Amino acid sequence: MEPSATKGLTLRSHTGVTYRFAPGALCLELLTTGGPGPYRRYEVLHEPADLAAWTDRSRLTPTPVLDISAADVVDIRALRDALFMVVIAHTRGEPHPPRDLEVINEAAARPAMAPAIAPDGKRRWVPALTGTHLAATVARDAVELLTGPFAHRIRTCAAEDCHLIYVDTSRPGRRRWCSMEHCGNRHKVRALRARHTEEG
Repeated sequence: MEPSATKGLTLRSHTGVTYRFAPGALCLELLTTGGPGPYRRYEVLHEPADLAAWTDRSRLTPTPVLDISAADVVDIRALRDALFMVVIAHTRGEPHPPRDLEVINEAAARPAMAPAIAPDGKRRWVPALTGTHLAATVARDAVELLTGPFAHRIRTCAAEDCHLIYVDTSRPGRRRWCSMEHCGNRHKVRALRARHTEEG
């Protein structure tokens, strides 16, 4: 999984509340940009600038300078949709859809973004990067996650009306919510109201 997990994403709920979401893996961060079927309405990747904006918000550090084409956006969306189907099947204990696995594996087989040490000692990316390099990096992150030690900790938020997916990398492995400040807090409020109703 790609390093630099501290960033997290700032998301906005349907009620307009902003909150932090740390899915724990680069490939899972991509799933917040939309998806297949009913998730299509959340689509945010329409043009190269949208993909560049997502890259800036992602855990990739430093933010890579990418030459992104319209075709790259189409490819990343196809990768994301395939990843979505595979991860959902994984969380349900179902077989991974073969065609979607093929999409991920084909992307992972291409050259990925290569890190390097700059003259000042800081991390940088080897230049001349494209959307294809980004897709390969995301796909390889997915392979690492789905075949690695935390594969059994990939989960969907416990809130019934939330479909965000994360990997629980905490030591106890008891994470239930996409974010304690959002779904976790909503659960606490509901539980408190229910308790007050019972006492009343």
